[in-house]
Amino acid sequence: MTTEKVRCLIIGSGPAGYTAAIYASRANLSPVLYEGIQPGGQLTTTTEVENFPGYPQGITGPEMMEDLKKQAERFGADLRIGIATKTDLSKSPYKVTIDDEKVIETDALIIATGATAKYLGLEDEKKYAGMGVSACATCDGFFYRKKNVAVVGGGDTACEEALYLSGLAKQVYLIVRKPFLRASKVMQERVLSASNITVLFEHNTLGLFGENGVEGVHLIKRKGETDEEKVDIAVDGFFLAIGHTPNSEIFKPWIETDEVGYIKVQPGTPKTNLEGVFAAGDVADPHYRQAITAAGTGCMAAIEAERYLMNKK
Repeated sequence: MTTEKVRCLIIGSGPAGYTAAIYASRANLSPVLYEGIQPGGQLTTTTEVENFPGYPQGITGPEMMEDLKKQAERFGADLRIGIATKTDLSKSPYKVTIDDEKVIETDALIIATGATAKYLGLEDEKKYAGMGVSACATCDGFFYRKKNVAVVGGGDTACEEALYLSGLAKQVYLIVRKPFLRASKVMQERVLSASNITVLFEHNTLGLFGENGVEGVHLIKRKGETDEEKVDIAVDGFFLAIGHTPNSEIFKPWIETDEVGYIKVQPGTPKTNLEGVFAAGDVADPHYRQAITAAGTGCMAAIEAERYLMNKK
């Protein structure tokens, strides 16, 4: 297995990784970035991005990621295709194995591997991806003003998404598998008192339907019971709010995470529990999960990496 030594290694692309690469390149850190399993990150599955500053007419997710990538390359970042498959962060220089065949030793490590939205596993979720199916109400809710939408989930995240959408959409259906909400008491009260949110308890999603996009949801009420019933509701948007999985598994032996797997950072910084290891973007953000906040923490991580390497030298 070959070994390569670098000063600054960035794992993951997307707004966090590419922004870190831009700043690290401009600081003469000669960063090497491995793009990971989904080059460009989650935004490459998003059609229109209208809430990122600097794009008054909006831009597609893939186009925006291509812009960020080109900007990082312009300043000299070494962007590579490859997936981090193993780590040894027991001591510096830190070791990251790429594609099980090459070891990168690095003095500073920026983790920007993102988080993966959980889906129900329905074929229709793939079929209507970018055509009415979304895992981010804050990102895509704007497109459903005065329309009918459905949100799947019964926890705090689902209730927050439903409440956010209730300020935009005409009608919000909250599809809950159980006969109760798992959300905190205050969130339950807000949802149940909202005039345009209808909670569909004991409903499971069977599939979606529509010609050129989502037009409705096939549901089954009280599945497995004697009074089981199939129900269809008409909606224009279908939002998943059943959680995210941070892509942090290979770092867990060394890096502190919360119970879900989000990497813990020192408040207001991208610093992890290891000196010289920084986390940026959704892998360390259970709250906002926006392109702009990811880019901001990517910038912070690169600046902190520069300071760390300067002090180390």
